[in-house]
Amino acid sequence: MPTRDRQAAGIVEPAAATARRTKPARSLLSRAIALLARRDHSRAELAQKLRRYLGEDDDPEEIVRVLDKLDSTQLLSDERFAAAVARNRSLRFGDARIRHDLKRFGVAADISANTLASMSGSEVERARHVWSRRFTALPTSSAERGKQARFLQARGFSIDSIVKVLRGRIDGD
Repeated sequence: MPTRDRQAAGIVEPAAATARRTKPARSLLSRAIALLARRDHSRAELAQKLRRYLGEDDDPEEIVRVLDKLDSTQLLSDERFAAAVARNRSLRFGDARIRHDLKRFGVAADISANTLASMSGSEVERARHVWSRRFTALPTSSAERGKQARFLQARGFSIDSIVKVLRGRIDGD
């Protein structure tokens, strides 16, 4: 019998019956695993998301314990997260933008530096690829050069890489 019909008929359910219908509270560990199942997270990012689920009487150290457990079981790894972010963004952005994004996600500077150093392809090659998708010819005027340089700079490429691309130079030149 639907709830409205039960109420209209004057049937009152015991409190135990309504308590059974409510969902049990999920543990922080199960919430963290569910978040990691969707995509990799950095340790800092996952901690921030888990803070939302702490109750007033919960111990904030519980988050640290959960993160340590995930770290020890290799379910959480800042190195793996940084490599995934760098790999996904390397086709569109330069080193400065990738470094900034990793910092925003809470990845340590040494992990960011190691990740950027291990990336395949130089920044000049990546800048040339991004430039070629947008422009068809090298700049002929200073206004055109400025437009193309700003385009690459906005994507986080270094000035050295931009100069090499806009001069049509190969990395070894």
